[in-house]
Amino acid sequence: MKFSNPTLQRIWVHPITEFLRSLWFFYCLAIFIVIARFAPNFARDGGLIKGQYSIGYGAVAWIFLQSGLSMSTRRILANISNWRAHLTIAMMSFLLTSSIVYGFCVAIKKSNNKYIDDWVLMGIICTITCPTTVASNVIMTQNAGGNDLLCVCEVVLGNLFGAFITPALVQMYTSNNLFAFGDPSAGGSINALYGRVMKQVGLSVFVPLFVGQCIQNIFPKPTSAYIGFLKKHNIKIGSYMLLLIMFSSFSTAFYQKSFTSVSHVCIIFVCFFNLAVYLFFTGISFLVARPIWIIKLFPQEPVKGECSRAYYYSYKLFRPFYYNKKDTICIMFCAPAKTAALGVSLITSQYGTHKEHLGKLLVPLVLYQAEQVLTASIFVPILKRWARDEIEQDNINSQNENQTGVTDEFDLEKYPSSSTSDSEDQSISTIEQFTI
Repeated sequence: MKFSNPTLQRIWVHPITEFLRSLWFFYCLAIFIVIARFAPNFARDGGLIKGQYSIGYGAVAWIFLQSGLSMSTRRILANISNWRAHLTIAMMSFLLTSSIVYGFCVAIKKSNNKYIDDWVLMGIICTITCPTTVASNVIMTQNAGGNDLLCVCEVVLGNLFGAFITPALVQMYTSNNLFAFGDPSAGGSINALYGRVMKQVGLSVFVPLFVGQCIQNIFPKPTSAYIGFLKKHNIKIGSYMLLLIMFSSFSTAFYQKSFTSVSHVCIIFVCFFNLAVYLFFTGISFLVARPIWIIKLFPQEPVKGECSRAYYYSYKLFRPFYYNKKDTICIMFCAPAKTAALGVSLITSQYGTHKEHLGKLLVPLVLYQAEQVLTASIFVPILKRWARDEIEQDNINSQNENQTGVTDEFDLEKYPSSSTSDSEDQSISTIEQFTI
C-alpha cells in the first residue's frame, strides 16, 4: 500500500509497523473468538450456517484444493513412498505423546486436586490420542518453507489410521479403574465414528486434492496464472480458512458451555499444560528427526568395497533417518499437532451417553488447537530462516527446470525418500513454493 503523504508512507513501512501488521492473524483470531463468545449459534456444529459442513468440509476442502493446484504430482508420489517419515510421525503422534501425557494425567489424578476436573483430564487423554491436525500443519509447513508435500501425505494417512487408532488408545488408557468413569464403550457407535471420519477425510482432503491435481495437469497455464495472482497480491487463502475453522471450533465450545462448566483454575491449568506439551514434543520431534548420534557414527557415505560390510549396511539402514531440514520442519509441525476438525467427532462419538460432560471433554481439544496454531506461527519465521539454504537451492532448481523443461526420473536409489542428509543439496521435496 502506498500513501501520497510522505509521513504516512514512512510510518507504514516502519519496522515496528511492519511487525504489527504481521500479527494480523492474531488480531483476526481474537475478533472471531469474541464473536463466537456472544454469537455461538452462528458457526457452531448444527448452527445457523451448519459449521460442520460449511466450514468443517468447505474451508478444509478449499485448503487442500489449493494444495492440489500448487503441488507437483511426481513429488507427491515420491513423498508417499517416504515410509521412514510416515513411521516417525506415526510413532510420535500416537504412541510417544499419548503415553507420556497419560502418565502425567495419572499423576494429576492421584494428587486429588479438587480444582482439576476428572472429565477435563479425560479430555486431555482424548485430545492427545487424536491424529495430526487436518489444516494448520499444512499451512504452517508451507509458510515455513518445509516439505508441504510430505505434510499433505501425513494428513491423509494420519487421519485415516487415526479413525481406528484413537478409539483403541482411548479404550486402552481408560480400561483401568482409575478412569472407569470415562469408559468409551458406553458411548455411541464406533462404526458410525469410522463412517464419519472416512467421509470427512475423503470429501474434505482427498477429493479436493485429487481435483486440484487434475486441474493442474489438464490446464497448466491457467493454474500457473492463478497461483501467480495469489502470490502477487499476497492472498493467504489457507490462513483465512484456518481462521474460519478455529471460529467454528470456538463457537461449538461456547455453545456447549465448555468454558463455564469448569473452574477458572482448571482452564488456566489446561492452557499452561497444553502449551508445555506442545513445546516439549516439538523439541522432541526435532531431536528425533535429526539425531546427532547418526552423524557421529556415520560421518561419510560409504563406497562399496572400500569399507566394512557392517558399516555399509548400517549406513544404508540408519542414515536415512537423519532427515533434511525441510522434512524436519514437516515432522515438527505434524507430530505434536492434534486435530479439532475430527477430534470433536471422535469425542462425541465415543461419549454419546455423557452429554452433560461433553463441554468439559472438549475444553482441552479446543484450547490445544488455538495454542498449537499460535505457537506454530511464532516458529514459522525461525524455521524458515533455519532452512533458508535448502529453500534457496530448491528455488534455483525450480528455475532450472522451468528453463530446460527437463525433469529427472523418479529414482529411489538416487533420492532415498528425501530423508538422507545428502539430499539436502538435491532434495526431492517440493520445488514449487506456494506460500499461503
